[in-house]
Amino acid sequence: MEWFRQLIGPDDGASTVQLCVRVLPLLAFGILCVRIAGRRTFAHYSPLDIVVALIVGSNISRVMMGRSPFFQGLAITLALVVLHRLLAYASMRWGWLAVLVKSRPIRVIADGVVDARAMRRANLSEEDLLEAIRSEQLADPADVEAATLEGSGKLSVVPKGRH
Repeated sequence: MEWFRQLIGPDDGASTVQLCVRVLPLLAFGILCVRIAGRRTFAHYSPLDIVVALIVGSNISRVMMGRSPFFQGLAITLALVVLHRLLAYASMRWGWLAVLVKSRPIRVIADGVVDARAMRRANLSEEDLLEAIRSEQLADPADVEAATLEGSGKLSVVPKGRH
């Protein structure tokens, strides 16, 4: 392992070449973390997913620039990714936990009627809602059976007559 330490340099005072060499194992480590965390971490952005993605990126950046000890930085990042995975699994099993770590869906249209209170709660503008409706080739909220702001931030629209 000493050869690796020589290659990546000391935690304090690594040369520019050594900092550049750190990119390869850190890139591989980042990919490993994304694979462990699963596709949903970067495909559906729940608040927990966003925070984990930001921290992983920040940790890897600090290690890459020599501002954090190499192996400690990797260990901390891996611990975070594993904790994220465990929380994702546990939230599937226990609904009360899912409420804490994920955003709940908010129904903003029911049977063609826009719920203004739900729109305010979702911090959703009328233009955003109309854009989602138009993306389903519909022109009017009255043509919508249901529209829901999903926990991922995506607006799902179900046209009337299509369940």
